[in-house]
Amino acid sequence: MNARVRQDRPQAAENPERAYDVVLFGATGFVGALTAEYLAAHAPADCRWALAGRDLAKLERLRDRLAVIDPACAGLPLLRADAADTGAVRELAASTRVLATTVGPYVWYGAELVAACAEAGTDYLDLTGEPEFVDRMYVEHDARARETGARLVHACGFDSIPADLGAYFTVGRLPEGVPLTVDGFMRSNALFSGGTLASALTALSRGPQTLAAAHARRLHEPRLLGRRARGPVGPPRFSRETGTWALPLPTLDPAIVARSAAALERYGPDFRYRHYASVKHLPVAVGGTAALGATVALAQVPPVRRWLMNRWEPGQGPDAERRARSWFTVRFVGEGGGRRVLTEVSGGDPGYGETAKMLAESALCLAYDALPKAAGQLTTAVAMGDALITRLQKSGITFRVADAR
Repeated sequence: MNARVRQDRPQAAENPERAYDVVLFGATGFVGALTAEYLAAHAPADCRWALAGRDLAKLERLRDRLAVIDPACAGLPLLRADAADTGAVRELAASTRVLATTVGPYVWYGAELVAACAEAGTDYLDLTGEPEFVDRMYVEHDARARETGARLVHACGFDSIPADLGAYFTVGRLPEGVPLTVDGFMRSNALFSGGTLASALTALSRGPQTLAAAHARRLHEPRLLGRRARGPVGPPRFSRETGTWALPLPTLDPAIVARSAAALERYGPDFRYRHYASVKHLPVAVGGTAALGATVALAQVPPVRRWLMNRWEPGQGPDAERRARSWFTVRFVGEGGGRRVLTEVSGGDPGYGETAKMLAESALCLAYDALPKAAGQLTTAVAMGDALITRLQKSGITFRVADAR
């Protein structure tokens, strides 16, 4: 791996005064620690990276664990910063070329970091699945990031890399210059952590704020002229392509895919993406729909929401044995120009092991690989595209064509 990434180091010269290539903020959280472990095992030997967070004692204990993976990590720099401390966050952003953060809910703890990276011209990555946060950050910081050259890339984990890069991979196997449709069908057996639950419940409880942020974005975002890119909610249905019941997933993924399609002409003059959960048995599908509705309703009641959050504290999650049994598969059905392809993105534990891998490889990709010239708020497909797919394939995540006709 080291030889591969070292050959594409031209960007390092752009910010020779920066002390670090990558800083991982929130490193002591559940996913943060997994991301740190991945970097300890896979970052190039000459990568200048550091751990950041608000508790130095926890950072020191994490560094001791990382030194078991790679003795060189015993000297890993530790940077103390609180997400609410504007001065510390600005200093942190100015010290590195790439800043990756796992600290959520991002609508509470992410805005200062995005602002600091946009101002400093620092590439920013996170794991958010919160539409309100992404839209607010676009309105507030996209223009400044374009001026400074910062790449602000949200949703660099299971939200929304499999959907975004899976659709990108599928489109690349369809004809050019014609209307295209892609449907994604997700299956998994994974569990979630306390931090993920807190982010999800927070997002579900902020319906009016989410709608207001989306409206503000529409007012600021340039209109797409001569082309169309959409990510509508599809109806529940039986999918003959996958032999399963398809339930629409109200996640950030369709919006991310549609933004990639709007930015990249390869998606054709008229593009549509729909995102589903794929369920084999009808009773499970009906139960899943009811459970989702109940969760949305409960998230609106503050005492119940707090009780649910307190049952799984941030920093807690499934153990290594449970993660080792977890898996995900997203199958894509793409059609256009008389051609139809079935593709698949699959891997292990999606919420934690693979999410940590996705975030770490995204950070290394921004730091080391030759990438398209782009700045502002970007998707993973627009910012990294083929380079990130190549990295993820080499790290064990599968992108493949299952059928084409």
